[in-house]
Amino acid sequence: MSQQQGESGEAARDVAAADEPFTFDDLSIVMGTYNEEAAIGTVLSDIERVTDGRTEVVCIDGSDDRTPDIAREHGATVVEQEPQGYGVAVREALLTASRPVVVTTDCDDTYPMDALPAFLDLVNEGYDVVSGDRLYYGADAMPAFNRLGNAAFAAIASVLMGERVHDTTTGMRAYRREVIEKIEWTENTGLSAELIVRPLMRGYEVREEPITYAERAGETKLDPIQGGAEILKSIVTVSLEERFR
Repeated sequence: MSQQQGESGEAARDVAAADEPFTFDDLSIVMGTYNEEAAIGTVLSDIERVTDGRTEVVCIDGSDDRTPDIAREHGATVVEQEPQGYGVAVREALLTASRPVVVTTDCDDTYPMDALPAFLDLVNEGYDVVSGDRLYYGADAMPAFNRLGNAAFAAIASVLMGERVHDTTTGMRAYRREVIEKIEWTENTGLSAELIVRPLMRGYEVREEPITYAERAGETKLDPIQGGAEILKSIVTVSLEERFR
């Protein structure tokens, strides 16, 4: 687990205490989608089941298969754009979402939608960001090389930030909308790391919550060597930017 005290976090808790708790009617779930017809229907069905169909779902899509059609059949808002990378799509999805709590997830059926109620409960407790920690339970479904790389990313980020973090590249997180709107997001492949590094280093209240991680459906789109190098560069760049801002 990792959390950091700050004036912004304290203010968020004060607001949470004064207002009515968030429900699924206040939740947007967003994702970037690219040729995920093998899994997207399952992911959206799980979201519908867990939330009684009450959430807003936003997909930023660059597919040339049936992914956007399947998403629309499930009632998702689909914004089509040319493929420009993970971060471009997810950042657009975050900014397109209209509700006060925003959850990111991937569309490959690796993340547990059954964790959504717990994530929302933690936001209602006052956390600004709830970050799913895939490595807590071992992430056995993740390739060994990826597990090693993710553990290394977390160790490096922890040293650079001066704050212990366990999973910097998870794709499942919940955010209060003000966190999304107040920070300028700059990274592409490394956006997943940036989305926890900047809030932590700005004093937002961040909670890492253990989650299970399943074997993905469909083929991975990220080259582990090139992608890993870009993520590492983002961790170093963003950490130093925040240190000296």
